[in-house]
Amino acid sequence: MAALAVKLDDRGPAIYQQRRVGLRGQEFGLVKLRTMVVDAEHEGAGYSVNEGDPRITRVGAALRRLSLDELPQLWNVVRGEMSLVGPRPTLSFQVERYTERQRRRLEVRPGITGWAQVHGRAVLPWSERIELDVWYVENQSIWLDLQILARTPRALFSGTYKGTTGGWHEPRGDAPRR
Repeated sequence: MAALAVKLDDRGPAIYQQRRVGLRGQEFGLVKLRTMVVDAEHEGAGYSVNEGDPRITRVGAALRRLSLDELPQLWNVVRGEMSLVGPRPTLSFQVERYTERQRRRLEVRPGITGWAQVHGRAVLPWSERIELDVWYVENQSIWLDLQILARTPRALFSGTYKGTTGGWHEPRGDAPRR
């Protein structure tokens, strides 16, 4: 139903695929429901998304609010490119700017939700999100994954899951705070 709503809203494709970096630095095609106008990354702020971004479609805004745009990533999980829990996969230009410590994020399969997501996601500065992801890598366990899965719905509906940017800040290359 969500895909049909996307299609009816502005007639473009319902599914959006983007190259992301995952386990051991391997690129893969992350799939999402399209929430922005076609070719949005070539307009305005590029890969950055700000609150009230005019490139976000009407249906896209609703999908983003409930994170329903992420549902197709279950296909990435089935294909073995992602996990339910892990650091969010990022763009190659972001990975190129990682410090040695930040590269630890690539030691685990990326996830649909993760430690940084349940602790504020895009409300947090880039360096804090990366540090939370590294902490997750260093402390990964089934128990921690279960805690993250249990906290995700609350984070989604409390408004802490989505910040004003949707998480698309270009990293500034600064080292994460410890």
